[in-house]
Amino acid sequence: MSARFDALRAAARPQVVGRVKAVVGLSVTVTGVPGRVGDLVRIGIGPDAVPAEVVAVSGELVNCLPLGSLSGVGAGAPVVSTGSPLRVPVGVALRGRVLDGLGRPMDGGPPLSGCAEVSIDLEPPNAMDRPRVTRPLPLGVRALDTLVPCGRGQRLGIFAGSGVGKSSLLSMITRGTAAEITVVGLIGERGREVREFLEKDLGPEGLARSVVVVATSDQPPMVRLRSAFVATRIAEWFRDRGADALLLMDSVTRVAMAQREVGLSVGEPPATRGYPPSVFALLARLLERAGTGPTGSITGLYTVLVEGDDHNEPIADAARSILDGHVVLDRRLASSGHFPSIDVLESISRVSGAVTTPEQRKDAQQLRRLMAAHREVRELVEIGAYVPGTNPDADAARARWPRINEFLRQDMDDQTPADEAWTALRRLLTEGDGTG
Repeated sequence: MSARFDALRAAARPQVVGRVKAVVGLSVTVTGVPGRVGDLVRIGIGPDAVPAEVVAVSGELVNCLPLGSLSGVGAGAPVVSTGSPLRVPVGVALRGRVLDGLGRPMDGGPPLSGCAEVSIDLEPPNAMDRPRVTRPLPLGVRALDTLVPCGRGQRLGIFAGSGVGKSSLLSMITRGTAAEITVVGLIGERGREVREFLEKDLGPEGLARSVVVVATSDQPPMVRLRSAFVATRIAEWFRDRGADALLLMDSVTRVAMAQREVGLSVGEPPATRGYPPSVFALLARLLERAGTGPTGSITGLYTVLVEGDDHNEPIADAARSILDGHVVLDRRLASSGHFPSIDVLESISRVSGAVTTPEQRKDAQQLRRLMAAHREVRELVEIGAYVPGTNPDADAARARWPRINEFLRQDMDDQTPADEAWTALRRLLTEGDGTG
């Protein structure tokens, strides 16, 4: 009844038509229409009208950024305000569908039926209403489930440079996870890679229990920016109905780059490496929306594309400070054919103590200790300067090293249940030294 009343009230509202005053770069200045930050306006008349979002208001002037091409738009073009922010469809019918950055189907499938439309803006659950993260969420990847365990409602970052295997790891997790529903946000991806990800990496089985939101790199910055919130809002709908949803976003860095374009277009001063202050506020607002809720959870896995393999650059540093753990992918491992290329010694889960048993933590710590000892003496071994017996942990690690690598490596089509992963780790640590 409330939705019907809102629709009738919107239909009865008098339509006010404004005009485009100026178009400078990405920004469109409009006069003559009431506007609030976040509202949608339509530039032009009819089916060719270009949607735009209000990003700044100065007196009677309203600055908007387009959600489409500005080709053909000039001074004097009519502008109509919708009076509401961007709304997206949500519902069970989204399973198995591919949406664009504004929540519209782009897979050629049937029209969405039985879906409600909601605003993409939603406040995160109150901090005191969030249950603690206490239940593990198996991801199907041995190295993660044992050494960087993920909990239901945790937010985990995957940090890597370009071409190190982030998207492949995400697709592997999508097929191997125990989550009820997976929402995938592909933001700023190459157009060529989208279909390859859907058909090869994700596959029909993974897509059947997923919702995919796509905004390619050629889309306007507002579309790339809003696509992150569209994917998050869809995951929130499933969470609020008691589901344990998994939100995979590739990548947070491209969201930050889109916000940088938006901020600079409306006159924000550039700060660290050209990122305006609004970028860091947006990251916190976006990432805090994932997590546990009173009735369900969103487990967020966010890839962070580190510039020049510098893991301390501003976006990586800001994301790491907000997230509940980080997985570091190493280019040297990827170059040597080691997949997944996870540097487990540099990766950490801040909820591992809450989602594992004391026996499991003991086994994980023992393997980490062996790997750390092996790393310490590796250069000495390579030049022939290491004396066996000097470091018992290093000796044990060297004897088991082929089996450790075998445990950490995993084919993309191999989904290992968490129980089997922990059993394999226990067998690795207890069955002799592998030399017999």
